[in-house]
Amino acid sequence: MILVHHLNNSRSQRVLWLLEELGLDYEVKRYERDPQTMLAPAALRAVHPLGKSPVVSDAGNTIAESGAIMEYLVERYGQGRLIPAAGTPERLRWTYWLHFAEGSAMPPLLMKLVFDKIESGPMPFFARPIARAIARKVKTSFINPNLSAQLDYMEGELGKSDWFAGADFSAADIQMSFPLEAAAARGGLDGGHPKLAAFLRRIHARPAYLRALERGGPYALMK
Repeated sequence: MILVHHLNNSRSQRVLWLLEELGLDYEVKRYERDPQTMLAPAALRAVHPLGKSPVVSDAGNTIAESGAIMEYLVERYGQGRLIPAAGTPERLRWTYWLHFAEGSAMPPLLMKLVFDKIESGPMPFFARPIARAIARKVKTSFINPNLSAQLDYMEGELGKSDWFAGADFSAADIQMSFPLEAAAARGGLDGGHPKLAAFLRRIHARPAYLRALERGGPYALMK
């Protein structure tokens, strides 16, 4: 039985969704973030040394990293589903977007989250003006332009086909859901990117996505 070590409001929601799309049986072991630090609990380090989620246990294997988990599950259980045929242009795009999600899309979103907290969080009064000025400078000169360029790029790529890898929905779309949901929540994804907004509406209406939400519990990134 596949066991998903599921952290609330995290990338592991994508793993539940993939399993629902594939129609596989699985179990969920829940972990809750620390309400003050928002970090994963120490118990996850018993599963994987880095103590992060998602992690999947299956057939004696422990697999971490979202992209690696997606590839493992699709190759082991997909029977050709949710992945384009090998050697096709669609397969190349599938691989690209599977890695783009974490390698390119997420870093500026994480940086924005950190610098937003620096700008608005509590600190000694004498340090506040300097820290906030630095945070605003980093966001306006680097983070926000990077996010804007990436959203424009993804908008243009979705103009080429209905889904990221081509005409058919695939695991690449599941992988891309998290950075786009994060961008909608805090990264500037708005009505100026109608194709990306439509993509989010389509995935949020998929029955397997809704079933995964029921299994995983409340998902704050949707707010």
